[in-house]
Amino acid sequence: MKGLTPRIVSCIKGYDKETFAKDLMAGIIVGIVALPLAIAFGIASGVTPEKGIITAIVAGFIISLLGGTKVQIGGPTGAFIVIIYGIVTNPEYGLQGLLIATMLAGVILVALGAFRLGAVIKFIPYPIIIGFTAGIAVTIFTTQIGDILGLTQETVSAAGETIRVPLKTPGDFIGKWICYFRNIGTFNPWNFVVAMGSLLVIIFSPKVLSKVKGLNKIPGSLYGIILGTVAVALLKNYLGAEGIDTIGDRFQIQAQLPEMVVPTITFELIQKLMPVAFTIAILGAIESLLSAAVADGVISDRHDSNMELVAQGVANMVAPLFGGIPATGAIARTMTNINNGGRTPVAGIIHAVVLLLILLVLMPLAKYIPMATLAAVLVIVSYNMSGWRTFRGLLKNPKSDVTVLLITFFLTVIFDLTIAIEIGLIIACALFIKRVMETTEISVIKDEIDPSDEADMNVGDEHLSIPQGCAVYEINGPYFFGIANKFDDLMASMDTMQRPRVQIIRMRKVPFIDSTGIHNLANLIEMNHEKDIHVILSGVTPKVHSQLEKAGFYEKMNPDHICPHIDIALSKANELLANG
Repeated sequence: MKGLTPRIVSCIKGYDKETFAKDLMAGIIVGIVALPLAIAFGIASGVTPEKGIITAIVAGFIISLLGGTKVQIGGPTGAFIVIIYGIVTNPEYGLQGLLIATMLAGVILVALGAFRLGAVIKFIPYPIIIGFTAGIAVTIFTTQIGDILGLTQETVSAAGETIRVPLKTPGDFIGKWICYFRNIGTFNPWNFVVAMGSLLVIIFSPKVLSKVKGLNKIPGSLYGIILGTVAVALLKNYLGAEGIDTIGDRFQIQAQLPEMVVPTITFELIQKLMPVAFTIAILGAIESLLSAAVADGVISDRHDSNMELVAQGVANMVAPLFGGIPATGAIARTMTNINNGGRTPVAGIIHAVVLLLILLVLMPLAKYIPMATLAAVLVIVSYNMSGWRTFRGLLKNPKSDVTVLLITFFLTVIFDLTIAIEIGLIIACALFIKRVMETTEISVIKDEIDPSDEADMNVGDEHLSIPQGCAVYEINGPYFFGIANKFDDLMASMDTMQRPRVQIIRMRKVPFIDSTGIHNLANLIEMNHEKDIHVILSGVTPKVHSQLEKAGFYEKMNPDHICPHIDIALSKANELLANG
């Protein structure tokens, strides 16, 4: 990986106390901001709360240490919730499968960076990004309905008693809503009150405290969790509220770093998990590079996308060894870092250290956090992810873009993210090819050529006449497989009796040619040779000429039939027609 250097190397040069003070403050604040999000993302993904924090610690540290940006903050994000939950709840894979898929995704990301493919990720069509992001937002919102409404279901305990437990929903979108409607009779108003109260605190606390120095730095989600936790304690102790589950009611909190464990990896599992790993890698690459690009615009910097992908890859290879889940660059936390003075990767490293201290010292207190409050946090996350204004704006775009947007969105919601990205890319590629084909024109000239039309001529202003028995085919645009077949169809549609004895293919406006185009041209020459029809190439550009030469195409042609200008090609055509 020659030429890839972590950004921290250049940032350390000339690093001083003043810069460290800014990074320290930013790192502490970002660590506080990341805490509720890490817990919420961990639980929503189907794993334990501390695994979300462990991911933020390990991956956040590595991404800042090795990354190609100054201010990127890495950790678990809402984008991965859907795909992680799908793996963890699949009995064939479970948590072990998730760890392996995450490590495979890390290998893919490192490979993308090592082969300098960071720029390629940026060319994924915007409608696909908005489509699956909005789809993920809807899915995250859907997963929180049970906790917001306090829905439960009956089950039989080990003692043989019928008890009520939190609702367990199917993994698919439609199945979840069917399950909600079937169990709507178990609605718990206390849960709903806590969720709505927490939601209002999260939304309005930053506005109310915006002018209070010190307090305006704390995110609304943290206020929501603190006040929600206190409110639930009061409701239970003084008003006899029941059925309001907390984290401690559902999970065993472990306030320690787990031991490093290497999961058992088999070739069979790799084969099965590779599509999922590819989705995690692409999703992580897109989100991290988008976050880095946004940060660049704010701090007037330019990130190294390839180094960033390598860092993301290493983070996703290491985090699973400690039980972590997929991680990537987080836009919200990155912007929090910038807004609070962070300007070097040191701030990101401090953020990871702060989270580590919280895990070891304060994590036992997390068991009192209500699930309804965490659901409110994730509702805000899903709203911010949805980008509904952008989504609505894209619906006014060309029909092809709208098609890609809606298909990606509905596939993400109804099926899963892997299918959505794969089919979305296929459709986008097909539409792109169609658009390129529409820009390439093939025209037939049988009378005369106007020298004023950017002609590749050596003559003056006189029109060049095309002799009887000759036709000029002008190709204007890329000559790739779609156009090559179109040209074949044009030639095949001509009546044998109408075909000219000399065909001049004018290629002065062909920027590139692919293997299909070369193959079709070669076939055309061979078939015409059998019918005693001459083919002349005119005005071949240097790039196309080089491609034809490397492919051995010119071995099938008479060298005299390759002309640099149309006037020379017409002169050659007259000569061939005169000789019969």
